[in-house]
Amino acid sequence: MGARYIATILCLSGAAACTQGPDYQRPVVEIPPAYRFEESGLPPASNPDSAAWWNAFDDPILDGMIRECIVNNRDLSIATARVEEFDAILMGTRSQAFPQIGYDVSGSRKRTSEEIGIPFPPGSSPLSSSFGALLTSSWEIDLWGRIRRETEAARANLLATTEARRGVILTLVASVITGYVTLLDLDDRLQVAKDTLAGRKESVVIFRKRLEGGYISDYEMAQVQAEYESAAAAVPDLERLIGVQESALSVLLGRNPGPIERGRKLRSLGTPAVPPSLPAELLTRRPDILAAEQQLIASNALIGAARALYFPRIFLTGIGGLASNSLGNLFTGTARTWTFTGDVAGPIYTGGGIKAATDQAVARREQSLAAYELTIQNAFRDVEDALITVQKSRELEQSVNRRVESLKQAVTLVRIRYDNGYSDYLDVLDTERSLFSAELTLAEARGDTYRALANLYRALGGDWVDQVDAMVIEERGAKTAAAQPR
Repeated sequence: MGARYIATILCLSGAAACTQGPDYQRPVVEIPPAYRFEESGLPPASNPDSAAWWNAFDDPILDGMIRECIVNNRDLSIATARVEEFDAILMGTRSQAFPQIGYDVSGSRKRTSEEIGIPFPPGSSPLSSSFGALLTSSWEIDLWGRIRRETEAARANLLATTEARRGVILTLVASVITGYVTLLDLDDRLQVAKDTLAGRKESVVIFRKRLEGGYISDYEMAQVQAEYESAAAAVPDLERLIGVQESALSVLLGRNPGPIERGRKLRSLGTPAVPPSLPAELLTRRPDILAAEQQLIASNALIGAARALYFPRIFLTGIGGLASNSLGNLFTGTARTWTFTGDVAGPIYTGGGIKAATDQAVARREQSLAAYELTIQNAFRDVEDALITVQKSRELEQSVNRRVESLKQAVTLVRIRYDNGYSDYLDVLDTERSLFSAELTLAEARGDTYRALANLYRALGGDWVDQVDAMVIEERGAKTAAAQPR
């Protein structure tokens, strides 16, 4: 027994040493020392890795929407179910490394023709029975590491789908915030249009009375009426955009299209601080990079699985049980039966098939490597774009805000000049038209600033995703349990 045990240990040790294919090593990639457009002189984010960084917007309605999206969004449900699928694939692949044990219980009754072949001896019966109870086992000894490499690839694919789910969470949170901000942005622009329309309606009434009194010409009246209609035309288009945006946000939240509740006004939202970060941190926390690396690991492992096809496969099969023509004698000692078989099967000539499979695996690894490097470069670009967009959006918002204040003062002054006969009414119309346009631009610029901040957090792939992912798993588990029949 001791000799068998030692032989088994040596066999398993040899199997571990014979694993085919290269072991994975993370590729060396060029990482910039810092971001080009990193903001300086700003207070750091108080808790950039918090699961609720969006609380800095200080809008409970927005907080509730994000929670609702995490629970009900269909894309996230698909991503979560896909993780469960690949978890099952890993279990199935790994199971090949273990002995497969089964059973077979059988019973048969048959009658043999008395008119065919040798006549039956006197007293014998053409009827016969057979019964059997067998335990079967088979085991493929993974001497060359094929199953281990396939298990390694399956595990990497599972981790890749897990990171893909985290990437969906990143995108969804940013999409809810940008969708909500866009809705508030459109609300502000609609309010500007309605306020402008109300003011121009008063002007139409006043100028109509002046026209009737002979103080102005038909040309001036036509100009006033045209400006009123210009403001009126903006209202239905903005209302259309609001309806479309509400429908899009409803689907994002897992609802049927319908109205969306608002909390704070756009101008009163809080502002999340820009989180400090280093480029190297993207490699360890951004989901798309981590998913691309896991796909590279899987491709690398499958090279070994393909190379293992050059070597023989070793199977051990055992069958043991009881067999008898009589059910009463089935459990007697003489009814015992067993078979033990060892098989060694390997290729001799495949017409280049195994080499082709290996070459395919190597080529897929090169594709995965290039995709991994490209994902990293795109991630750096994504952050750089988000950083400069945050900076320039703020600058644009401040500039447009100053322009609006200047135009408000200009409108007041030009009206005074017109009332005193120092300016033509065309000057009044031009200034009011410029103010209307600037106020619409200001509302959009405010929205752009908040949208840029949400995209920056998405681009940085903060650690808060881990905590939200845990909430997704918890919520899905609760929904699955509730759906089970009682």
